[in-house]
Amino acid sequence: MSFRAAYEEVLGRWPAPVEGVEAPTPYGVTRVNSCGPADAPPVVLLPGGGATSTVWGACAAGLVGSHRVHAVDLMGEPGLSVPAPGRAIRGVGDLVDWLDAVLDGLGPDGGGGPGGPVTLAGHSYGAWIAAHYAAARPDRLGRLVLVDPTRVFTGLRLGYVLRALPMLVRPTPRRIRSFLAWETGGAVPAADWLRLQDEVAGFPVARPVTGPRPEPAGLAELPVRVLFAERARCHDAARAARAARLALPGARIDVLPGVSHHALPLTAPGELALALA
Repeated sequence: MSFRAAYEEVLGRWPAPVEGVEAPTPYGVTRVNSCGPADAPPVVLLPGGGATSTVWGACAAGLVGSHRVHAVDLMGEPGLSVPAPGRAIRGVGDLVDWLDAVLDGLGPDGGGGPGGPVTLAGHSYGAWIAAHYAAARPDRLGRLVLVDPTRVFTGLRLGYVLRALPMLVRPTPRRIRSFLAWETGGAVPAADWLRLQDEVAGFPVARPVTGPRPEPAGLAELPVRVLFAERARCHDAARAARAARLALPGARIDVLPGVSHHALPLTAPGELALALA
């Protein structure tokens, strides 16, 4: 099965007809999968590294009746976004400029239009991007939702990094599945999503942008919701939640019991939809 076929198979299980939007940016054409009423409050979703926008399908099921959902394929990551030659995203400033252009491409008021201000949400690496964007552009957003954010409030566990390293250096379907089985305790239920992850192994990706943690002072200007996965192996969820409460005393911060980091968008869609609604 090709990457595109596996991608479309997962997208075909979304709960509502999906409109594939091609948003032009200085860094290439960004694919956004949109569904829900056009005039409803907009929710923009950024996936974790390697996951593609399709990972949000189960969560979208709880939102499409009342929200306009925009799930974004990250530039340079697996997905249908097409980078522009010679215009790689190299730093946080580039990420902010890229997301500015994506929101502009979604319509008036950055996808808000008559539906109101944008809720921006991200999972894992996508949460790191969302947090940096919110700190730089709080005026463009109505709310920020961080789903088991990595490198926002605490660093990554060394054991997690060492376990992931072979998969990152030379990804193969077997290595990806072995890593996901270890991290989730075998709890990733979607066979079609696992088939897509097999195809991700052969997908050419750019080196992900790294950098400092976002400034909490910038995030404090917005209503912020943070969800941590109790069984995450990338960090200690309780410790990360304590750090988040210290950094953002006005935010609502919860730890979801019994769920792991990589399985979170797939196995806790009800909790995510409530947080995003």
